[in-house]
Amino acid sequence: MAQAIIGRLVVVGLGLIGGSLALALKGSGACRQVIGVDLRRRSCELALELGIVDSAGTDLAEAVAGLEPGDLVFISVPTLAIESVFATLRDALPAGVTVTDAASVKGSVLAAARAIWGQVPDFLVPGHPIAGSERSGTGAALSDLYRDHRVILTPADSTGAHHLRLVQQMWRQAGAEVLTMPVEEHDEVLAATSHLPHVIAFGLVDTLAHDAENENIFRYAAGGFRDFTRIASSDPVMWRDIMLANRDAILNAIDLYSANLAALRGAIEAGDSDYLMGVFTRAKAARDHFSKILAKQAYIEPMQAQAITFIVQPGSSVSGRLRVPGDKSMSHRAVMLGSLAEGVTAVEGFLEGEDALATLQAFRDMGVVIEGPEDGRLVIHGVGLHGLQAPPGPLYLGNSGTSMRLLAGLLAGQPFDVTLTGDESLSKRPMNRVAAPLRDMGAGIETGPGGRPPLRIAGGCKLCGIDYRLPMASAQVKSCVLLAGLYADGQTSTLEPAPTRDHTERMLRGFGYRVEQSNGFASLQGGGRLKGCRIDVPADISSATFFMVAAAIAPGSELELPHVGINPTRIGAINILRAMGADIEVNNPREVGGEPVADIRVRHAPLRGIRIPEDQVPLAIDEFPAIFIAAACAEGDTLLTGAEELRVKESDRIQAMADGLRTLGVEAEPRKDGILIKGRGEGQVFSGGTVDSCGDHRIAMSFAVASLRADASIQILNCANVATSFPRFVELACEAGLRIGTSANPPGPQGADQ
Repeated sequence: MAQAIIGRLVVVGLGLIGGSLALALKGSGACRQVIGVDLRRRSCELALELGIVDSAGTDLAEAVAGLEPGDLVFISVPTLAIESVFATLRDALPAGVTVTDAASVKGSVLAAARAIWGQVPDFLVPGHPIAGSERSGTGAALSDLYRDHRVILTPADSTGAHHLRLVQQMWRQAGAEVLTMPVEEHDEVLAATSHLPHVIAFGLVDTLAHDAENENIFRYAAGGFRDFTRIASSDPVMWRDIMLANRDAILNAIDLYSANLAALRGAIEAGDSDYLMGVFTRAKAARDHFSKILAKQAYIEPMQAQAITFIVQPGSSVSGRLRVPGDKSMSHRAVMLGSLAEGVTAVEGFLEGEDALATLQAFRDMGVVIEGPEDGRLVIHGVGLHGLQAPPGPLYLGNSGTSMRLLAGLLAGQPFDVTLTGDESLSKRPMNRVAAPLRDMGAGIETGPGGRPPLRIAGGCKLCGIDYRLPMASAQVKSCVLLAGLYADGQTSTLEPAPTRDHTERMLRGFGYRVEQSNGFASLQGGGRLKGCRIDVPADISSATFFMVAAAIAPGSELELPHVGINPTRIGAINILRAMGADIEVNNPREVGGEPVADIRVRHAPLRGIRIPEDQVPLAIDEFPAIFIAAACAEGDTLLTGAEELRVKESDRIQAMADGLRTLGVEAEPRKDGILIKGRGEGQVFSGGTVDSCGDHRIAMSFAVASLRADASIQILNCANVATSFPRFVELACEAGLRIGTSANPPGPQGADQ
């Protein structure tokens, strides 16, 4: 039982909403006494019979007469009846008592308060629980009605802080999640998400009830019809009041829906398959990820939304055949270029992780019809280079720096304004590196403070081709400039100081766009066309690297990783591990859709420390956290230089890895542009301990691999973002032989989650 946070609770209106709160608080011990008030004497009697209240009556003034500070009045009556309740409380309510309500329209509650008190009093905390049932009345009350549901509070500027805290605590004791929101926003959101659906449900059922064939309509109605129209069984009085109280917002929602319904009708009449598919695919994606969209989150919850800790037990070896997920870099580019192509593009092997899904949703928001993803398959109905539409709002890109930087180039030449935003991690990453060359091309682009997101891109700017010499090796910057060049007059070219991944250049050619490329130089002419094609995304070599390192460091290990992309600009990890003595075979090399792929076999072999060649750094920039684990297991020192880019990834990967290695007993000296790791050779290398991944997916997975050479369990904090690049990492790792669980579900005797 919880400690009582409320002395006496007066519930005004003993229906479903008021009665359920009373039951919840009585059940948790959060209040000492519940007093019920209802105009219907029978409701008072029933509430007493059911144990909902301790006492009940019809006189509100009498019920509140003896209240003291710390007591609370909860008003649960029809929206338009609240003003009369306030009128009674004005003269009867003792000082210091908190008042809150459950009305679905908050603007009318504040208006009623001002009408009675002349202002919104400090003790009033307007609120709205987002919970209900088609049943109503005292007998419908449920003790768990609010569990895992949201309650929105809309405090006024005058609302007292201690009154607000008490109401927040009350709802949490009832099991609810408590949010705050401005009144106007609340009423607009609820008009669209709650009030409009009720209008449609009531109207649909009333329409069909007047149909001459209504008996058969209702007799043969499928589950979807029943599920949707059940809300038409809700309390008519309550919903009449809501419609009148929130009239303007509801009318706006009805007008918007009516216009879209008319457009949908027109598409059906005209047989417009593309329009219908666009509506249905966008609607399916939105509904599948409804809660994420409302919370302005990416499709897989980012690190701030969850607290996941990996608990990894010491292991021995890994073995088997594992197909790792599709290449993230290519998944991004397949969606981008497929959307801008003419005709249909079919994609296989698409990575269904947070980052790639953020890119996919951005193009859906700009009017592109995309079917899927389903088991890594997409069908993209391209709109051509000039067919994108202005999105309805800012494009939210989650944690994906690739999405933001490449989209900045593509959107610099569009006729509409657009804003690119991201999560807390992405909002700290530098964007001037793409903004500067785009401005040189004539783009109107603004960054946030310190050259960081959000990016605001002005539409209608005329772009001109440039010859851009990259100050540092960066595939994202190179790709951004080349993609902007699609919309520029004349030739756009880039020259990079060291080779970086060339997926953009290869894929552009796959879509029929001419790109010249040699010795770090790439160029294209603006004004061409992309043609839809088929793309088979290879397995991601970055994801494969974790398992290559696992097999290389663990005695007795042998792993096969099929269909891995071995683009020559991405094979730095293979080159570095081989230089350290790793036994890596690249078998069955072939080309798929312009990209080289192969099957990789890795066996354990003793490793030795090396000085990593700087020309390999750009070819392995994302794989270094895993390579650092291999270095710790090597005999002798490993030195990395020329890798300052690692300081500005999802985390400062040099510092984060150095901190984690030292925590686990390995000497590691971080440097400005790299790190010195003193390898411990064969035997147990890592001690147990707790390391912080800093919300960086690659660091989390790297320290999980370290468990294969640990003498005790390793806890890895902040691992939720593993989903950004490798959604099935834990499952595949356990299949190979690692023993990974989570803080909520520790590993069982066989190592996998039970």
